[in-house]
Amino acid sequence: MRFIFLTFFILTLLDAKSAYEKGKELYVAKACYACHGHKLEGMHMYPMLANRAKGYLSYKLKRFRSKKADTQQQEMMIDFAVGLSDEDIDNLTTYFTDYVEDELQERYDDSYQVHGDGGS
Repeated sequence: MRFIFLTFFILTLLDAKSAYEKGKELYVAKACYACHGHKLEGMHMYPMLANRAKGYLSYKLKRFRSKKADTQQQEMMIDFAVGLSDEDIDNLTTYFTDYVEDELQERYDDSYQVHGDGGS
């Protein structure tokens, strides 16, 4: 009996990915990046998802899953959310909330200060 438990425990540890990693894989598998960007930055009229409140994101995904949307633009999310389980939503929102951008050099540096009057 101990051997069976130990084997199950070891297999669970080997397959244990964090919710963040599972959410990232699901984000890519569902092709969410096509509208929300590879870095969750949002594109065109689609909202940014990075570092948003987990409760809010979870609420919105569950509404989409239950085929409810507030605007016509949000209705397109229903098809993506219908097949999501509660665990999938938790993993996705963990990824969105805890997202850390690796390539910080690509971001716009807003700390630049203008000196002088810019004249000739």
